[in-house]
Amino acid sequence: MAANILLVEDEPAIQELIAFNLAQAGHHVLRASTAEAALTLVRNALPDLVLLDWMLPGASGVDVAKRLRADERTRHIPIIMLTARSDEQDKVTGLETGADDYITKPFSPRELLARIKAVLRRRAPQMTDDAVDVQGLRLDPVTHRVTGNGSVIDLGPTEFRLLHFFMTHPERVHSRAQLLDQVWGDHVFVEERTVDVHIRRLRSALENTRHDSLIQTVRGTGYRFSVQQ
Repeated sequence: MAANILLVEDEPAIQELIAFNLAQAGHHVLRASTAEAALTLVRNALPDLVLLDWMLPGASGVDVAKRLRADERTRHIPIIMLTARSDEQDKVTGLETGADDYITKPFSPRELLARIKAVLRRRAPQMTDDAVDVQGLRLDPVTHRVTGNGSVIDLGPTEFRLLHFFMTHPERVHSRAQLLDQVWGDHVFVEERTVDVHIRRLRSALENTRHDSLIQTVRGTGYRFSVQQ
């Protein structure tokens, strides 16, 4: 599945090469050459993943990673550090800063794309093309098809995204605000009660196959997708 990737790299030739390969793989690429430009882009809209060069003019990539991890709004964005540093201590420093992975230059486009896919699978599984199957409820992002016990379930695009997010984040309680950020998108100004409307539609669509009970209301908090009855 296509992801919105923020590429922070100050060397034009390397930036262009990486951006080209990401676009060829179907991803949408935002570019920044400095730490401040990167942080400005993140303030405007959250990316699904950040490719962050260690050596940047002014503040370093490590500084950017620390600032992203220190902010409640951005702390969960997956980060892959790009660097020419290959010493073990440098790798440890990058990972301790909050990076999810560390890739040493030079690297092949194939390796980079594989690392991106692996990090998204761990940190943002709703961004991958992997099918999800829970108690006979199956969602396939590639075909955009949902079935319950083999029967096709017809969902609107928002309900599809909502179910995909729930199924890839089971047993966690999500507030309405968190669901708006994750499903509708950051900086989308929609009333929180809109979530309730789409939850009702999703439950209604799942009733025939008796999967509606998987979506639980947590009083005073939000919603949870749970297989524990």
